[in-house]
Amino acid sequence: MPQADIIETVKDPVCNMDVDPAATPHHHDHGGATYHFCGQGCLTKFSGDPDHYLSGAHRRAAENAPADAEYTCPMHPEIVQVELGSCPICGMALEPMMVTAEAAPNYELIDFTRRFWVGVVFALPLLIMAMGEMLPGLSFHGILPGASFGWTQLVLAAPVVLWCGWPFFQRGWASILTLNPNMFTLIAIGTGAAFLYSSVAVIAPDIFPARFRDAAGRVEIYFEAAGVIIVLVLLGQMLELRARERTGGALRALLDLAPKTAWRVRDDGSDEEITLDQVIAGDRLRVRPGDAVPVDGEVLEGHSVLDESMVTGESIPVEKSAGDTVIGGTLNGTGGFIMRAERVGAETMLSQIVQLVAQAQRSRAPIQRLADLVAAYFVPIVVAVAIGAFIVWAIWGPPPSMAFAIVAAVSVLIIACPCALGLATPISIMVATGRGAQAGVLVRDAEALETLAKVDLLIVDKTGTLTEGRPKLTSVMPRDEIPEEML
Repeated sequence: MPQADIIETVKDPVCNMDVDPAATPHHHDHGGATYHFCGQGCLTKFSGDPDHYLSGAHRRAAENAPADAEYTCPMHPEIVQVELGSCPICGMALEPMMVTAEAAPNYELIDFTRRFWVGVVFALPLLIMAMGEMLPGLSFHGILPGASFGWTQLVLAAPVVLWCGWPFFQRGWASILTLNPNMFTLIAIGTGAAFLYSSVAVIAPDIFPARFRDAAGRVEIYFEAAGVIIVLVLLGQMLELRARERTGGALRALLDLAPKTAWRVRDDGSDEEITLDQVIAGDRLRVRPGDAVPVDGEVLEGHSVLDESMVTGESIPVEKSAGDTVIGGTLNGTGGFIMRAERVGAETMLSQIVQLVAQAQRSRAPIQRLADLVAAYFVPIVVAVAIGAFIVWAIWGPPPSMAFAIVAAVSVLIIACPCALGLATPISIMVATGRGAQAGVLVRDAEALETLAKVDLLIVDKTGTLTEGRPKLTSVMPRDEIPEEML
C-alpha cells in the first residue's frame, strides 16, 4: 500500500476507539498535548476531568462492569449502544442503563457548570453595555468611541459563543445531519446568526448598505443576545443534569439498603468479612442480629424474624428458619442464622426493583409521544416562520430594515425554542418515579402515572400499606392515685 494511503489513527482516551485526527472535529488541549475524540460525548467527559481518563481509572472501572453493559440517551430511550458516546439524534451524552451503587462523577454536569460560570463572567458586561444604551447617562459609546465599542463586545462575546456554547452547535449540527431537528437546532441557528452578523458588522462595517444602518450611521450589533441566550440555555442544562443526578441518587439509596460487606463462613467454621461484590452463589453467609441480609438466599441454620417491609410493605416481622428464603436488603431481628447465597449482584430482588424503577424512568407516557410528534413538525415550522419574518421585515420594514429583519428572525428562532416541550415530561417522570421509589411506591411505567391522574377510587388490600403499620405512643394517662409528676 502506498505510504500516502496509510491513515494514522490515535486512541480516544475515553472509549479507546481508533480516531483519525484529521477527520474528527472533536479535539481538546491538555498539558501541552492535543487529544482527539470519536464524538462529543467522549470530549465532554474528558474535558470534565482529564487526569481521570489519562490515568486509566475509567478503564479499570469498565473492566469491573457487567459484560453486557449498555448505554442509552435520557431524552431518546430507544437509542441503546454497547459503548459510551453521544446520542446520534440530539448529541446528549449517553448514560448507563444499569444503576450501580457507586456514584460516578457526572462529567457532563462538571463541564456545563464550568462553561456556565465562564459565560456569566463574559455575558454580564455584554448585557450591561447593551442595556446601557437604553438608560439615560449610561451610554458606553462615549467611553468606548468609534469602533472600540463593537470590538470590545466581540472580544467579550467570542468565548461565550465559541467555547461556552460549542456543545449546542455540535448538537445542532448533529440534529441536521440526522434529520432530527430539535431545540439545539434552533439555538445553534439563532445564536450563530446573531454572532456571525454582529462579527461581520464589527470587522467589515463598510460592506453594509444604508438599509443596515441606524440614524447615526452605525450598524447595529447583537452580541449580548447571543451571549445571554447561551448562558440561559447552559443554566437550563445544568438544572436538568442536576435533576437527573438527584434521581440517580434516589435509586442508589435503594441499593444502599443492602450492606456493603458480608460475613462468609469458612469450611473450618470461622468467619471472614468480605465485600458484597466478592459474594458468589453457593457461599455460606452468617447474618448477625440487627444486620441487613446481604443477598437473596436460603436459611441453612438458625432462627430469626426479618423486617421485609421494604419489599412487601408489611411491617409485621416474618419468622425465618431452616429452608425459608430470605431477601437481600431486609433487616434481621434479634436472632442469628446462616444462609446460602443463591442470587447475587444484579440478580437480587433489590437490584431488580431498582432496575424496574430505572426502566420506568426511561419509559414514555402517551402524552410524551404526542409532544414528540408536535416537536417533529414544530421545529421546521419555526425555521420557516423565521425565514418569512426576515423577508417581510427586509422588504416592508422601517429603516434600517435589514437590521430589524435579522432581529425578527433570531427572535422567532430563540423564543419559539421548544425546551419545555421536549424536557418537561421526561424530567417529571424521572423525578416522580425516583421520589416514589424512596417512599416505597414502585411504578412499572410512565403510562401508569398518567392513568393514576384519572383514578377517583383507590382500594388498599391491607393495613400498613398507606400507614406506618406499627403502634405509636400518642399520650400517657396516669391512674387516679398516681400523680402525673411521679411519672
